[in-house]
Amino acid sequence: MKFVLLTVVALLLVVGEGAADRLLSKRTKRELASPLHVGGIRDPFGSYCQRRGGCCPGRDDLCTEPYLDTICYCDIFCNRSVADCCPDFWDTCLGIPPPIIRTCQRNGNVFLTGQTYKENCNLCTCGALGRWECEQNACLMEPDIIHAVNRGHFGWRAANYSQFYGMSLDEGIRYRLGTQPPSRTVMNMNEIQMNMDPQSDRLPPYFNSAEKWPGKIHEPLDQGNCAASWAFSTAAVASDRISIQSMGHMTPQLSPQNLISCDTRNQGGCAGGRIDGAWWYLRRRGVVTEDCYPYQPPQQTPAEVGRCMMQSRSVGRGKRQATQRCPNAHNYHNDIYQSTPPYRLSSNEKEIMKEIMENGPVQAIMEAHEDFFVYKSGIYKHTDVSFNKPSQYRKHGTHSVRITGWGEERHTDGTSKKYWIAANSWGKNWGEDGYFRIARGENECEIETFVIAVWGRITMEDMHNHHHHHRRRHI
Repeated sequence: MKFVLLTVVALLLVVGEGAADRLLSKRTKRELASPLHVGGIRDPFGSYCQRRGGCCPGRDDLCTEPYLDTICYCDIFCNRSVADCCPDFWDTCLGIPPPIIRTCQRNGNVFLTGQTYKENCNLCTCGALGRWECEQNACLMEPDIIHAVNRGHFGWRAANYSQFYGMSLDEGIRYRLGTQPPSRTVMNMNEIQMNMDPQSDRLPPYFNSAEKWPGKIHEPLDQGNCAASWAFSTAAVASDRISIQSMGHMTPQLSPQNLISCDTRNQGGCAGGRIDGAWWYLRRRGVVTEDCYPYQPPQQTPAEVGRCMMQSRSVGRGKRQATQRCPNAHNYHNDIYQSTPPYRLSSNEKEIMKEIMENGPVQAIMEAHEDFFVYKSGIYKHTDVSFNKPSQYRKHGTHSVRITGWGEERHTDGTSKKYWIAANSWGKNWGEDGYFRIARGENECEIETFVIAVWGRITMEDMHNHHHHHRRRHI
């Protein structure tokens, strides 16, 4: 009999421990539960604690009432938070009105405390007092800057670009430019001496490389959120120069990705680089075409650099040959293209014009200001529309572009505006089909300070071989 009693006591202890564990588990879940009334107290006039017959002192996890699709509590412990109290708890148990759940309004919608929305490039959070608390970043697309440019008489028009909307000005400068300012050594590079004869070197008021060399001037690409204008402008100028120099036998669109991924000596890929380093790589290693090594915009972080998929080896006489197939299944022509060392032009506009007209587009470094991103058409000059704004709205970064021609816009009052025609690398839906015009002869945005040109390394044998490649592809 004593044994039976001991067994029963032991079983009761086990059952009791299990119940305690379940209770503890239940309490833990209750403590971790998300607030029941964060969306506002539903059914605020319903009878719950009153219907139950009153409230429970202290903590009592059984002191509950069914509430909509869950339960609510009527013990005093629930007063520590609005997580799980019944709607009439404050009135019935404490004799005070229920707490006010603050909300924020936007476009007719109700937002709860802690909820967010993004206004352009700024994150706004519904604060505890029911007021929106928003970041104060300068955005790349600022509507008031666009309106101010278009209302003013600046000679150019601005537009809101969807691909830039939601980016901050800091992000635009960090991810959409990417050319490092030349070092002091590079800036000391000697300028070529060009003899200008006033009689024979008569320059026309308008010139466009694409019209003189049809089919040999390549269309602007889009660097995306990759700070690699250093690679895009270099590849574009080399592509045009090789096409012109080979008289159309070779018209490669050279691969910026080849430079971004493989020219890693003191270069940052999509985190910025130097044009002198890019030209060094083109001369010493060479690159393949865009068809062979297509551009892959960064997916995760704009600073990521893909693994180099192309290597080359020397085959004598300064020429090189690819040691790998093209990193795509659609193209088998992995020819390596090289350039000679680049040469620097004078900052004199006439000498730059003569070089472009005789030999093709050139590369220029410029300072891209906050209003340059919204350029749509016309002759760009940096404006003062942001001068009365805080300093975070007035920023600029170094960019590199391809100058392909020039022109002059005459007005009815007898005045005229001279401009350069330049190709950007932000896609064809930016600016004037990917191009922009910028004031000429005034070193606007320092565009005439450092101008580079180059020759392709081409032999008659190269032209002959590429001519046969071309014919075979179209037979």
